[in-house]
Amino acid sequence: MTAEKDYFDGIHARCLDPAPFAVYYGTFAHTPELGVLEVHAKTAVGVDPEGTIQFIETETTEDPLDIGARKFQIPKDRVKVVNISGSEDRFFFPGFIDTHIHAPQYPNNGIFGETTLLDWLNIYTFPLESSFKDLAFAKEVYHIVIEKTLEYGTTTAAYYATIHSAATKLLADMALRMGQRALVGKTCMNANSPSFYTESVEQSKASTLEVIHYIQKRDPTGELIQPIITPRFAASCTDSLLGWLGQLRESTNYHCQTHLSENKSEIEWMRELFPQYKSYTDIYYQNKLLGRRTVLAHCIHLSDDEKDILVKTHTGVSHCPTSNSSITSGEARVRWLLNSGLHVSLGTDCSGGFTPSILEVARHALLVSHHLVMRTHNDKEKLSVKDVLYLATMGGAEVLEMQNMIGSFEVGKKFDAQLIGLCARDSSIDIFDFQRPKWGAIKPEESQKRFENLVCKWLFNGDNRNIIRVYVNGRPIVYKE
Repeated sequence: MTAEKDYFDGIHARCLDPAPFAVYYGTFAHTPELGVLEVHAKTAVGVDPEGTIQFIETETTEDPLDIGARKFQIPKDRVKVVNISGSEDRFFFPGFIDTHIHAPQYPNNGIFGETTLLDWLNIYTFPLESSFKDLAFAKEVYHIVIEKTLEYGTTTAAYYATIHSAATKLLADMALRMGQRALVGKTCMNANSPSFYTESVEQSKASTLEVIHYIQKRDPTGELIQPIITPRFAASCTDSLLGWLGQLRESTNYHCQTHLSENKSEIEWMRELFPQYKSYTDIYYQNKLLGRRTVLAHCIHLSDDEKDILVKTHTGVSHCPTSNSSITSGEARVRWLLNSGLHVSLGTDCSGGFTPSILEVARHALLVSHHLVMRTHNDKEKLSVKDVLYLATMGGAEVLEMQNMIGSFEVGKKFDAQLIGLCARDSSIDIFDFQRPKWGAIKPEESQKRFENLVCKWLFNGDNRNIIRVYVNGRPIVYKE
């Protein structure tokens, strides 16, 4: 582990920075419920040194420094104030939650060839992932992945790693040191995999436990990093390995992540490999891999019976519209899933998806729902701006069963947030005076409508240039000014 040690000897441990008592003052926007955008101007949010929101005072004109001293019951010189009230084009928004991202695939972003899922795996993905036995290479890629996702506002990520335990531990260490909230999983693959990139059942079991115990030792409270059980997908594991992983999940309540019903050829392959099961979903169900902390990516071609199994087991879904479009997998019926009572979130699915930006994925989720309507002629399938921003934040928190910790601005939750600047330098967003909310100068309902329109501009035209700062656990992780 020399490469790992050398790396951490020189890196700044952001998550260990001392945090002050802080008051953030200005406009806050979040989506605490599906289809709802709450906006609070002239609002003070108090965050303690543990990164927990202690108070929220809306529509207040009291000096935020005075509010902090009074609410925290400490001297004013111990309170840090971040005041953005002087700029109508700036607001705080919850950090994005990426519930499906393959960290080692990042170098292949944008490379698909003329392939669909199974060919793409063999031509591009497996050869790249096999390279992560080289820790120096793993260090280089993982550093860029974490930096880039943070730069795009992802405060929490559910990462797939590779079959290599040393590189997976490196990814966990780097997320911890760089301050990102992360679930990190060693990928399990003991069947139907290339000879240069496979493992035995016993190797998979031993390395899975090794990584889990390592992560728990590095962050015993699970405050920032947690392990996640990661069978790549059913075809990559034998029945015996799937069963063992399911028993591990059921006995420990660890998070679990895998793929389901992404591609029609993949589904047919599952029928051939697992004729003893009723469906692709039934493979996971019978092996005890489904439950409240399980994240299933894609879920595009589910039958009604399969959907009912997910509802019954309270299993979460990661919708990956960018990836599904890029490798022509299909259009997930997200509204159908939501109306069934399932929790749905968003995943970049790098590198099936070509972008590390959850904002861009949210944009694609909305557009894919429109394309679905063009085919089905059912307008009820459409998703709104408010819906997809919910999926990007609270939806992700619910899928990961972290809704009491992250996803919105509420007392008792962690301050995982982005400071958005619509008119930041080189921004592609143009705002005209008649579009500004002018809080307090015009009718509140008109200000609200104008601000909602600005949020629409942000969704469709915004990118990482509009992210001024990113906070995780109350600490500034990305700080552009």
